Amino acid sequence: MTETADVVIIGSGIVGSSVAYHLAQAGCTNVLVLEREAHQGKGSTGKSMGGVRAQFSTPVNIQMSLYSIPFYASFEERLGYPCDYRPQGYLFCATSEKHIAYLRTNYEKQVALGLKNVRLIAGDEIRSWFPQLRGDDIVGGSFCSTDGFVDPYSAMIGFMTWASDHGATLWKNATVTGISRHGSCFEIATTRDTVSARTVVNCAGAWSAGITNMVGIELPVEPLRRMLVPTEPFDQFPHTAPMIIDMSNGFHFRPEGRGFLLAWNDPEETPGYRTDFEPAFIEKILTRAADRVPVFENLAVNPKRAWAGLYEMTPDHHPILGESPEVPGFFFANGFSGHGVMHSPATGKILSDLILTGKTDLIDASLLNFSRFAEGRMIHETAVL
Repeated sequence: MTETADVVIIGSGIVGSSVAYHLAQAGCTNVLVLEREAHQGKGSTGKSMGGVRAQFSTPVNIQMSLYSIPFYASFEERLGYPCDYRPQGYLFCATSEKHIAYLRTNYEKQVALGLKNVRLIAGDEIRSWFPQLRGDDIVGGSFCSTDGFVDPYSAMIGFMTWASDHGATLWKNATVTGISRHGSCFEIATTRDTVSARTVVNCAGAWSAGITNMVGIELPVEPLRRMLVPTEPFDQFPHTAPMIIDMSNGFHFRPEGRGFLLAWNDPEETPGYRTDFEPAFIEKILTRAADRVPVFENLAVNPKRAWAGLYEMTPDHHPILGESPEVPGFFFANGFSGHGVMHSPATGKILSDLILTGKTDLIDASLLNFSRFAEGRMIHETAVL
């Protein structure tokens, strides 16, 4: 007995859950979400740092943030579930005139697109805010007060629960084993049952290339390990601090519980499905932490609490959104390159618009379509953390 749905979403992480929510909210309730695990959030969502920011360098990313961040600010009001949005800001600390010029260019784009709360700040102001930072080489920076953090797991559960309450269905323990096409319908075989649908949305995150292979498409999305190190409780740096980014090397950190969460993009990391935490990473990150924040020399870290997750990287660090040109009815929501949590509200809206009406007002969707790679229209995001 084959089940039927109007839309099948593969993957119930925060992106798949947001697509389900936006479809249900637009009146498309015959939606089935497939999750291979026994619980949601086992992929990248539950391992995310949870940062949300509008301080990007490309208009399309800024526009997606301009929808997503106000959405998170009103999440509980809209959905009746919490997402723990904390607008503590993002502070980029520039250590060269080149960084300042870069931040100024981005700032002008952000303001032109309607971002209200971003400002360029002088090195002296940063030093007065955070005397604990080593500030001798900080020449200025940029700060946006509506940037901040959310709890990705709570947001995902909120999206999916609201969608389920309004007609969508979630199957857990349902690994997709094959997708075949019969006329204008897809048959999606899973370890639980087979389902037939006219529309399929690939929200499989770092595993999305394996799904597109089933319909004969090669997706340029590669998994890349990112490691995060939470500290033990530490009170010598303010917990009201924003996400602070050291532009000299990409080290960044934010308050988390009674401690801090430390992150750094190790340039030696190569693509692959490695989700084990590498203990040697702790020394690398603590060296950078203590260099920028001398009191962090005394940070206690328990390696057993550190973790690794996967970014899903595209060649231009932008997602692939929209319908496949070769396989009508098959939609991509893939390749967020570390921005899936922060852009999941916009992604859900864009995909829902494209599925139901064929167009969206939120962005120029053609900028992020699959064809851009073959046509040489890549748009590089340089503000990648």
